[in-house]
Amino acid sequence: MARRRNRGRSVNGILILNKPLGLSSNHALQRVRRLFDANKGGHTGSLDPLATGVLPICLGEATKFSQFLLDSDKGYRSTFTLGLRTESGDCDADEVSRSDASHITLAQISAAIDTFKGAILQIPSMYSALKHNGQPLYKLARQGIEVEREARAITIYDYQILAFRPGVLAELDVEVRCSKGTYIRCLADDLGQMLGCGAHVSALHRTLAGPFHETDMVSLETLEQLRENAEPNTLDYLLKPMDIAVADRPAVTLSETVAHYFQLGQPVMSSEAYRNGQEGDIVRVFCQDGSFLGVGTIAEDGKVAPKRLVVEAPESDE
Repeated sequence: MARRRNRGRSVNGILILNKPLGLSSNHALQRVRRLFDANKGGHTGSLDPLATGVLPICLGEATKFSQFLLDSDKGYRSTFTLGLRTESGDCDADEVSRSDASHITLAQISAAIDTFKGAILQIPSMYSALKHNGQPLYKLARQGIEVEREARAITIYDYQILAFRPGVLAELDVEVRCSKGTYIRCLADDLGQMLGCGAHVSALHRTLAGPFHETDMVSLETLEQLRENAEPNTLDYLLKPMDIAVADRPAVTLSETVAHYFQLGQPVMSSEAYRNGQEGDIVRVFCQDGSFLGVGTIAEDGKVAPKRLVVEAPESDE
């Protein structure tokens, strides 16, 4: 049976999208793919429809390196509403409890927030995409099913109060920088529980994902305006190079001859390997002409074994 050709262009790179409010991460991805006419794409960590901000979208061969962005640190600005707890911890869910938060002071909030800084354990929300017996937790939650979740180790590197507006339903603006796997809705809910008034996330904006900052973002509106009466390749200048996804890894450069064997999937000798890392480390691999070949693992005897390879698309006959 003949293999089905992928529809769309072979375009490789990373777009830093400003995900708009009300759109799921997958819907945002599909709109970007259509605008670029890309044959392959994936996003690197979901943002809920209520959230906006930095959503790195990998196109083409860049999808092979999306896991490195999934594992990266994140940054958020968020508004917590104190005095109202919801089922999911955000404003899109049903109310669980309501309490007058007008007596809560900034000093109380600051003292409570300090207890969440550093290495902590967090129990994921039932409305997360984590799976239980192959089923996403949020699907179980919508069926009224709750399962026990293990607390997970996370790190809150920074947790700052930006503004506080007291009231029966008080509002707290915060900025958080955290490790992968952190749920901001859980931070809000846990803070509300500690303060005794309940809380939920009423606004959420991701400011940082790995090496990408909100200053790198492009909106869907901008993409659509650029595509009006223009070909898809007019957008390609907006793409970040693939190797940025692994920019924090040591680099190894191979001669053209050695690079050829590496691209065939063979471990190759590299004098740089042990200078730049140690056995088991993942390294970025480049050819001496500067082209990015993929990532490899430092093996014994100074060899670099391919882990993820960039495969160049064949030239079109058209």
